[in-house]
Amino acid sequence: MSAWIGACHPLPVVAVTAVTAGLAVAVGHTHGGTLLVTAAVLAGQLSVGWLNDLVDAERDARVGRTDKPVARGLVSRRAVAVATVLAAGTALALSVAAGLLAAAAHLIALVFAWAYDLGVKSTRWSVVSYAVSFGLLPAFVVLALPGAPWPPWWLPAAGALMGCAAHFLNVLPDLADDAAVGVRGLPHRWGAAVSRVVAGFLVLGAAGLLVTGPAGSDGVTADGRVAVLPVAALVVGAGLVRGRRPGSRAAFNAVLVVAVAAVGLLLLAGPAAVAPG
Repeated sequence: MSAWIGACHPLPVVAVTAVTAGLAVAVGHTHGGTLLVTAAVLAGQLSVGWLNDLVDAERDARVGRTDKPVARGLVSRRAVAVATVLAAGTALALSVAAGLLAAAAHLIALVFAWAYDLGVKSTRWSVVSYAVSFGLLPAFVVLALPGAPWPPWWLPAAGALMGCAAHFLNVLPDLADDAAVGVRGLPHRWGAAVSRVVAGFLVLGAAGLLVTGPAGSDGVTADGRVAVLPVAALVVGAGLVRGRRPGSRAAFNAVLVVAVAAVGLLLLAGPAAVAPG
């Protein structure tokens, strides 16, 4: 079981699923609706994580990645391929149950994520997959509400910015290994130093949208939203400093922390503050 968990990229899977659950509550989903969209996103994220390790198995084995169960043979490639297809099918079935527009948004997000795994990661367009997938994630959650309302513009925009930041930081620990096997996405082309700076601005941009976007200005909620900016700057700054150590994922983890905290503030604000447009 631990090998299966390790092969799915557990930290991003848990973080994205938790953000989805919190956002679903924040925009006013019922318990059943929250469970439905969260399960759909969980299944989709599992398919993306397993596909990533399946496609990269040969490359990971060549560079001696000991943290990759598929490359080490701890899980058979055929079993992972079957699990990937089953997870993808489950994600699509659950998404359809949430509504056709919601399903379309989630399907497009997954297509871009799968495309990243299947080769876009090695191109200068690698960041586009993250922008589209993370931008459509909150759109899926809102479109799954009764009546399929459109999300407020700032919500998918913040998701896209956060996703782009995650991409720039997620690949930094693997730059040397990626170079050895010919993977050259946009962060690889720009280099570690530029990627760190760009990611920092992207996170702060996302936090700014989450501060100025929500409606309402009542007391603690408004003050809490404003507090996101300095807190986000401190968390990401600390992550960037610690992330300079070889192999460290501190900077990427800092982005996940900021994303989860931002959704927590949306929960405090309530559905009225994130009312669909």
